[in-house]
Amino acid sequence: MDFNVRKMASDAGVFFTRAVQFTEEKLGQAEKTELDAYFENLLSRADCTKNWTEKIFRQTEVLLQPNPSARIEEFLYEKLDRKAPSRLTNAELLGHYMLDAAKDFGPGTPYGSTLIKVGDCERRLGGAEREFLQTSAISFLTPLRNFLEGDWRTISKERRLLENRRLDLDVCKARLKKAKTAEAKAALWSEEVEKAEHDLRVAQTEFDRQAEVTRLLLEGISSTHVNHLRCLHEFVEAQAAYYKQCHLHMLDLQKELSRFPNAFAANSGHPVSPAGPPLDAVGALDAGGAAAEVDTLKIEEVQAPATGTRKAKVLYDYDAADTSELSLLADELITVYTVPGMDSDWLIGERGNLKGKVPVTYLELLS
Repeated sequence: MDFNVRKMASDAGVFFTRAVQFTEEKLGQAEKTELDAYFENLLSRADCTKNWTEKIFRQTEVLLQPNPSARIEEFLYEKLDRKAPSRLTNAELLGHYMLDAAKDFGPGTPYGSTLIKVGDCERRLGGAEREFLQTSAISFLTPLRNFLEGDWRTISKERRLLENRRLDLDVCKARLKKAKTAEAKAALWSEEVEKAEHDLRVAQTEFDRQAEVTRLLLEGISSTHVNHLRCLHEFVEAQAAYYKQCHLHMLDLQKELSRFPNAFAANSGHPVSPAGPPLDAVGALDAGGAAAEVDTLKIEEVQAPATGTRKAKVLYDYDAADTSELSLLADELITVYTVPGMDSDWLIGERGNLKGKVPVTYLELLS
């Protein structure tokens, strides 16, 4: 017990002398041992690495998991060394909702069957996102966290030890200086000078040893940069693979939907007559006495070229969105052609005296 008390008193004395030395340095009343320029550069680069690694790590966490509550939950499970419960991604959850909705609306209906296709695609997108999150967490986030919680803590600890050794060294220098000043006035202080010189040599040795240890750790930052560079490449590769997979899933979905008949006409309040335009529109034209005039459809007059017309078979029903378009019925034959400057996704279609724009994807061009 006495030993512990003496040790505590000794530690308190050391802490006090360091505090006095530090304060006097800040006030400009004491000399300070300066590190060389190379060492200062290592310290600066280490601080820069730590600060930016921390910012990149935090923002990557936000990118991979935008929900702060979910991030806190995952952090707690990680600290408890327990596996976090599996959580559906937003895309997967949306896909499940769409599939459940399709059951209520009827899988055989146009809306229900489309919901099944889109919902299944959303589930695949969610699965790709889950794989991307797992890969990125392992290959990118974990190495950054290991540096911040491992290497950087070790470097910080050794830097604090080095600072303490420097303060001890400067305290010894100050004591030796005072002892030599006193020795010049009285010969009785020679023993004190020898003790101060001994303490200074010990402090210098400890400082040099700690400086070497700290320098080696700081130089290891270069290896950290190399490791983080490799992890960054892996993160980019994971992102590229994820977005490519999402793109392929969406292309497949578009192809699937293009094979579906158009359900807009079935859901519209305007039944489509074989002639093309809505029946109520035809009735209105008849009431006005101008049904036979093509210009009442307000379609921009386009003259068909002498050559270049082709026959086309209509694949699906199409309900014209406005009077510049031509409504279509599945399996009918129409004449189509293009005009200069026209969007490649559209053609001009003709059926009898009716004329208007038609989407290419609803047609099978015949030779």
